[in-house]
Parts: sequence; C-alpha cells; structure tokens
Amino acid sequence: MNETADTRSEQEADAETLIAKRERLRIYASIRQWWRRNFVRTVDQTEAYRRVREEGGLDGRYIFMTSMSAGIAVLGLIQSSPAVVIGAMLLSPLMGPIIGSGLALAIGDIRWLRQTGKTLLYGVIAGVLISAFITYLSPIQTVTPEIAGRTRPTLIDLAVALFSGLAGAYAMIKGRQGTIVGVAIATALMPPLSVVGFGLATFNWTAFGGALMLFITNLMTIALTTAVMARLYGFRTNLSKKQTQMQVAGIVLAFVVLAVPLSFSLRQIVWEANVTRQVNQALAREFDKRARVNQVDIDFDAEPVRVTATVLTPDFRDQADVRASAALSDTIGQPVAVSTDQFRVGAEGGDAEAAELAAARAQQQAEASERQIREIVAELALVAGVSREEVTVDRDKKRAIVKATPIEGATLGAYRTLERRVARSAEGWDIRLIPPARPLPAIPLDKEGNPDGIAIALIAWAQQRIDAPIMLSGPPEATSKVRGALAAAGTRASRMEEAPGDTVTARWLAPGSAN
Repeated sequence: MNETADTRSEQEADAETLIAKRERLRIYASIRQWWRRNFVRTVDQTEAYRRVREEGGLDGRYIFMTSMSAGIAVLGLIQSSPAVVIGAMLLSPLMGPIIGSGLALAIGDIRWLRQTGKTLLYGVIAGVLISAFITYLSPIQTVTPEIAGRTRPTLIDLAVALFSGLAGAYAMIKGRQGTIVGVAIATALMPPLSVVGFGLATFNWTAFGGALMLFITNLMTIALTTAVMARLYGFRTNLSKKQTQMQVAGIVLAFVVLAVPLSFSLRQIVWEANVTRQVNQALAREFDKRARVNQVDIDFDAEPVRVTATVLTPDFRDQADVRASAALSDTIGQPVAVSTDQFRVGAEGGDAEAAELAAARAQQQAEASERQIREIVAELALVAGVSREEVTVDRDKKRAIVKATPIEGATLGAYRTLERRVARSAEGWDIRLIPPARPLPAIPLDKEGNPDGIAIALIAWAQQRIDAPIMLSGPPEATSKVRGALAAAGTRASRMEEAPGDTVTARWLAPGSAN
C-alpha cells in the first residue's frame, strides 16, 4: 500500500515538473514572439547588411579620415585638451569595419570577416603612424594627464566600450549611423590608438603597451557586443553562402581569438578592482567610524604598489600607513606602500563644510602633485635618454635623480643645461641629472689671477653630481685660488700639482684616490 502511495507521489511530482517546464517554455516562446514581432521584423536585414558592407569598405576616404582623426586626437592629448580630443572623436570612421566584423561573426561570413579585419588593420596602422609622426615633430613630448589616463584598461573603460558597441551596433542595424557612431567608437578607440603612436615616437614602452592593451580590450568588447546584438536582431547565416564545417570551425576560432586578449584584460581589471576594494577596507579598519576616506589613488605600475589617500578624521592615527601597508601586502601577496594625508575634522556634523573644503583642497593638491611628478619623470627620462623606470623620485624630499646615458659630442655644460631646463618646469623640486665623467673645462685666470666663475660653477656642479675626486694642475698661487673658489661653490679639489702656464686645468681622479 505504501509502495503504491510512493509511486503515485512520484508520478504527481513528475507531472508537476513537466507542467512547470511546459509553462516556462510557453513564457519563453511568448517573449520570443514578442521580440521578433516588435524588434526583429522591424529591421530590413538585407538593407542593413548592404549598408554595413559599404561603411566598412577600404578606400582613400577611410584612410584619410582615420589619419586626420588620429592627428587631431594626438594633438589634443599632447596639449591635454579634452575639447580637441572630442573633436577628433567626431571624425573617426573606425566604426564601419568593427561593426562589419561583428556582423560577419554573427552570420558566419568568413570572407567578409577577413575583409573587415584588413580594413581595420590598415586604419590602425595609419592612425598609429600619423600619431607617431606628429609626436616626433612636436616640441612637447611630455606625458600629460590625458595621455596617462589612456594607458590602463579599467572597468570604466570596459563599460564605455560595451555601451559604444551597443550604441554603434543599434545605429548601424537601424540605419541611424550619424554622429552617434563616430562619438561612440572614438570615445573607446581613437584616443588610446593615438597614445600608442605617442609611445612609439617617444620610446615610452609603458605608455605604448598600456594604450595598446586598452585599445585591444575595447576593440574586442565592441566586436563581440556587435555580434551578440546582430544575433538578437535575427541576423542568421541565410545572408551568406552555405556554411561548411570549415566555416563553423573558423567562426569558433575567431571568437576564441577575440576572447583571449579580452579575458587577459578582464582578469587584470578584476584584480585591480579587487585590490581597490581591499585598500578601502584596510583604510577603513585603521580609522574609527567617524572618519571618512575621501580620496584614494592607486598606482599599480609602481614598485611597490603605491596607495595615496586623503582621510578626514576627528583623531590622528599614528603608524596608520605602516599598519595598512603591512596588512595589504599580506592580503594581495606583493609589497604595498600606503601614504595617507590626515585632516582633522570635528566629530559632529557641524564641521561638514570645513571637511568637504579640506578634502577638495587635499584632492586638488594630490592631483597636482602627481601630475607634476609624472611630468618631471617623463621629461627627465627624455633628456637623459633612459626609460621612466630609471628615474628615482623621493616624494618626501621632492627630489628626482637620473643617470644620463652618454650623448656623442655632449659636454658637461650641455648636461647642466638639460638639467636646468627640467628644473625650470619643476618648481620646488631638486632635480639632479648625473652626467657621464666627461673632461672638465680649463679654468682661465683674469689679470688679477682670479679664476673664471663660469668654469668654477660648472666644475662644482659636475663634482656634486658625479662625486669623484678632482686634480688641479697649474701655478701654485693660481691653483690655491681655484681651490678656494671651488670650496666657496660647495665642493673642493682633492689634490693639486704644480704645472707651468697661466691657466689651471682640472681632471677627474679615480674614486678612492683622494688624499
């Protein structure tokens, strides 16, 4: 009897499951019919297919407009002008081949996919080359905030690319490919493409690689978004030739090729987002609930990872930076350096306005300081002929030091001039360009036997930078005066020797040979 009841219960459960499944299928079918009736059938697929093919063609106009857009974009980036960059966005014709590649993926047209890929490649090459050429000719080759902001893919950039793909695909499918198309694609692609050219021209491989990764990430996102949109709007393989097994394999391979770089970028983006969350949590643990972390900036390229934050707190917390650095280093598995600017505010809400004002000032100062540091590092690396990673920056002492590579024909005076050039644009900073040990200048004497001040200043500067002993040669009285002048300039000759003539010469000695 019990077995019969159990069997009946199982049958009733199976029947209920079947009914629920049929209900879900009915709802799905209803939604699908509604979608096809209100969206899919409103699209003339044949006309859209023809239009997209025309927009994605390779011709002189496409190359010219891409080059002009890249040229305007790189000029706007160099002078850090968002308005000029926006102007470049309106000219970019890259949407055509990108939408074409997405549609080709959706309908399985391998031949068209190759054509759109070729068109896109030529456009990318033209954009990078014109950007690199303009950067090479430009007297300003400093990394500006507009350039720095396009050297790392972030969640915001990914969202921009996603919405660009949605807007662009919709506009092309529905036949509304006006200004919105240029704005959508240029926002996500043209500025980082121009930064790729900038990095190539200035041999700034950090900017080159970061911008290229951002460009590829956005490109892949837009192409795949377009393919999904096309499928949703009913584009199928009946618009292309009959598919073969080879075509199917090609489509799968294309999706994999597109997805691989995107997956790498997504992994990095997710990691950075997770680190950002952990940084905020670690800072919150170091202060009580009345405190507020107002501004957090993370430099993932620095070694160790550098975190700067502004904290509004009723009570200052000693060693908060040290504790947060240790906690974050253990959490993320690599060294982290935390630096906080703590601003004392009242515990009650009456000081809210003062707190906001202090936070705004702190944020402005922090942004200005970081921007100045980036500019100093970029200019020092450029004049020294080294990469930015070889520039040593002491933020606390406001000092930047770099060892210059030898330049054929350059004298110590030339290196000193280069250092002064950087120092003029780095007010408040101690700039030190360490030159190679080039020959020291001769020191002429005037009628009274006094040494030339220009030569003394140059020798004193060179010894302070190179930190090697100096030998003076000349008449005894004259060498004594030169030694005294060098001491007054902040350095001294390590040894002196008597030599005939009416001038004093100076030369480097081997380290450790001073008396």
